[in-house]
Amino acid sequence: MTVIRGTARRDRKTKNLVKRLLPGDIAIINHQDLDIVCAQALVDAKVKAVVNAVPSLSENYPNSGPLTILNAGIYLLDNVGLDVMEKVQEEEIVEISGDIITVPGQWSGRGNFLTLEKVEQKMKEANKNIGMVLESFVQNTIEYAQQEQGLLLGDVVVPDTKMVFGKRHTLIVVRGQTYKDDLAAIRSYIAEVKPILVGVDGGADALREFGYKPDVIIGDMDSISDDTLKCGAELIVHAYPDGRAPGLERIRNLGLNALTFPSPGTSEDIAMLLAYHKGTELIVAVGAHSSMFEFLDKGRKGMASTFLVRLKVGSVLVDAKGVNKLYKTKVKFRYLVELVAAASVTFSIVAYQFPVTRQLLRVIWLKLKIALGV
Repeated sequence: MTVIRGTARRDRKTKNLVKRLLPGDIAIINHQDLDIVCAQALVDAKVKAVVNAVPSLSENYPNSGPLTILNAGIYLLDNVGLDVMEKVQEEEIVEISGDIITVPGQWSGRGNFLTLEKVEQKMKEANKNIGMVLESFVQNTIEYAQQEQGLLLGDVVVPDTKMVFGKRHTLIVVRGQTYKDDLAAIRSYIAEVKPILVGVDGGADALREFGYKPDVIIGDMDSISDDTLKCGAELIVHAYPDGRAPGLERIRNLGLNALTFPSPGTSEDIAMLLAYHKGTELIVAVGAHSSMFEFLDKGRKGMASTFLVRLKVGSVLVDAKGVNKLYKTKVKFRYLVELVAAASVTFSIVAYQFPVTRQLLRVIWLKLKIALGV
């Protein structure tokens, strides 16, 4: 049996771990019901194997994270137990053989080696429960919406920002599904319109990866690099409705200042609320979670705030999710030849109007005739 050997890197939060991973590492995570966004981040890090302390597959919902890992050809050892988070130290060399992970000479644990066949079968079984899960999900959402209807009715106090949103577009970037492809697809829009760039948590890092400087960073501040926080953007910490803002401590430890925005719901929701209440002309969302299935995959219990916020800002909201698939084309060689030919004819006509270039063209034509024996 093939033995996989590599450097272990571990973290209880997958979104923090992916920042430290190097190609060929073995990622040790503690991620119940692995979602597709975190799974794709592990794939992008080019890890050799993923070891999960807890089950990667939901019994109630066919989450596609494990399938994403396996389709990338990455070894997935599942449900090893929480001991792996304590027994395996950062940067230790570990070996995986079948269902066994070992720190040579020190410790070994057993998990469940997942294959495509196993995952697909379990996803089929979980799919049978989707009706009950959705029913519970919708009920939870209705109850939440009744409690937080102030989001829709205008009972929102937004912070007094330095950034002026009036008469400008706002681009809000969240690290959700297809965010990279969609961000790449709207480069020309960003260059031409120059919208206010708002990064939601890790979305701020995404903007910088594409060469942009965020104007505003908003979120819990737990999944953003220090360098990005120090880039000069205006910082807004998402606080609980009672005013507590755990993310503010990190900002202060970095010697930075930040506003707080107390509100229920998600950070991407309050980013939209901020732009809307500040008078933005248009909100373009990249990577935002918008569907019920995305929130189930993400493991969220309710998405009422997202429903309410999208109802409120719908008149100025454009969701760029999937825009990269809207129009794709390849430049054909024939088009290039025709373009060059058209440009050449235009150049020749213009150039022939001037005596110097007219004489030059005649000399070139004579040389061609001599060379061709005409």
